Amino acid sequence: MKPLNYQATRERLGPLDCVVVAPEAMDNATPKIAAVGVFCHGFGASGEDLVGLAGELLQIAATDAGIMLVFPAAPLSLEEQGMPDGRAWWMLSIQRMISAMENGRFEQVREEVPDEIDSARESLTAVIEIALKRCGLTEKNLLLGGFSQGAMLAVETALRGLPEPPAQLCLYSSALICERLWKPLANRLQHTQIFQSHGRLDPILPLQTGLWLRDMLQAAQCQVDFVEFNGPHTIPFTAIERTAHMLSQLAEEK
Repeated sequence: MKPLNYQATRERLGPLDCVVVAPEAMDNATPKIAAVGVFCHGFGASGEDLVGLAGELLQIAATDAGIMLVFPAAPLSLEEQGMPDGRAWWMLSIQRMISAMENGRFEQVREEVPDEIDSARESLTAVIEIALKRCGLTEKNLLLGGFSQGAMLAVETALRGLPEPPAQLCLYSSALICERLWKPLANRLQHTQIFQSHGRLDPILPLQTGLWLRDMLQAAQCQVDFVEFNGPHTIPFTAIERTAHMLSQLAEEK
């Protein structure tokens, strides 16, 4: 079988602008897609911030099965906040969160329910449903991932958006928010393969915020592959490798 060649295109999927990375047509036929990965960027990043992961993910996955990767851009512009290319899923104050933790107001962080989270969840859900329908797939063929604020949105969408939970969930530098909403629903992810990574030196979302999320999921009998690393607020290569292997596994399942 010929190796698949991939191409990236900018597309509007429902309410959001996206970069879609998918196999090119071969011999006038479009390769069948076996798995879909959707990745949400973090607060303040450009809409294409995570697109650079595509090449590494597909190279490491090294599968002949077709994979489609979708990178949606968050709906809110941060131009007025001095970040012309910055996007956000909802407005937040990182400094307020850090201040709350420094002063021991942990419940304030965990119980935070952002004003725009409902509309962000609905927009992401629409993108995912369009992508899956295009490929003739369901949530059983979906890896949903995100970094920082995008990872929080991935959890929110897995719990309160999609008709069925995703097969896989990859959470990079995430945090527990919306605890009163998420905790009663967490057992919905008991059969979802969950990977979570967090830096011990993260100055933006301290490691403890990721541990809260892990502990909530584990208390609901979810299986979480949690990786701590000696680094800041970033995605380590170990996480990219794990994600690629998860995508390969998902694509090759019969």
